[in-house]
Amino acid sequence: MRSSRLTALLLYLQAVRRATAPELAAELEVSLRTVRRDIAALQDAGVPLWTEPGRHGGVRLTDGWRTDLDGLTGDEAAALLLAGAGPQILAGLGLATAAAAARTKVLAALPPRPRLHAGQVHHRFLLDAPGWFRRAEPVPHLSALAEAVWTARRLDLTYTPRDGNVTTRRVDPLGLVCKAGVWYLVARHRGRVLSYRIARITRVVARAETFDRPAGFDLATWWREAGDDFARSLMRWTCRLRLSPAAFADLRLAVGPVAARDAQATASPPDADGWRVVDLSTEGPRVALGQVRDLGDGVEVLAPADLRATLAAEARRIADRNAGPPPPPTR
Repeated sequence: MRSSRLTALLLYLQAVRRATAPELAAELEVSLRTVRRDIAALQDAGVPLWTEPGRHGGVRLTDGWRTDLDGLTGDEAAALLLAGAGPQILAGLGLATAAAAARTKVLAALPPRPRLHAGQVHHRFLLDAPGWFRRAEPVPHLSALAEAVWTARRLDLTYTPRDGNVTTRRVDPLGLVCKAGVWYLVARHRGRVLSYRIARITRVVARAETFDRPAGFDLATWWREAGDDFARSLMRWTCRLRLSPAAFADLRLAVGPVAARDAQATASPPDADGWRVVDLSTEGPRVALGQVRDLGDGVEVLAPADLRATLAAEARRIADRNAGPPPPPTR
């Protein structure tokens, strides 16, 4: 963490040449004491930083001194931004060599002590994107798709969705997303932005024409909203609950963030005891039973009646089974 902050401080001073300590603290979002410690550390490491007291003073780099960190190529900078994805992902995007070059330049630009710390990171931290019990999917077309995303080149895709009906589409590739080790292409088709699981793409043909990206399109925002919409599409069954203040606050722990956010946004005002009424959307009665069970004694089911009756019967069985002392152990 500190090595990245020292690098940011160096690059900022290299760009502006002179800054006050409060300006540096605001830029790095740290305290004045931290800035002063970092300046002293860089000076100890041999970086020619000068501090000048007085109203017009501050911190500056010696004229003519520069770090080589800004010698990164475009591919190297992109590889650094994606470095947390891991070597397999970078290789699939065609950025493995650029990532190695970028790491070398960053390490060479750091002072000795931060350089030693940064060089030890890969021995101590590992980012493993795929989930447990899941092998990485083969994505032979990933590099070609990445190239089309970089160059804004239109594509013809052959795609086999889950239903098995092979389809061919002409798309504008807008971005790539790796979610829990699974790759997706986000692309525009006939005015609609859709996602395609890359492992199900069997053929990719890059066309000669390019396209203009949609104005204001942000990949991260679109992906988050698309994920929320997909979650809502699965929640077609609704129940009405009365929740205690604690259960209302912890709702997302029992039902997930999207359902909790929607339910809390339309909740009734709290009554005299702080309880609120919410309409909770879920996948069905069986899922709803498990979710309200997780809310413990902070929930009352108002509707439908069969869910209320099922929860009450289950609670009675639990109470009866746990009444009195436990039976002696058997061999």
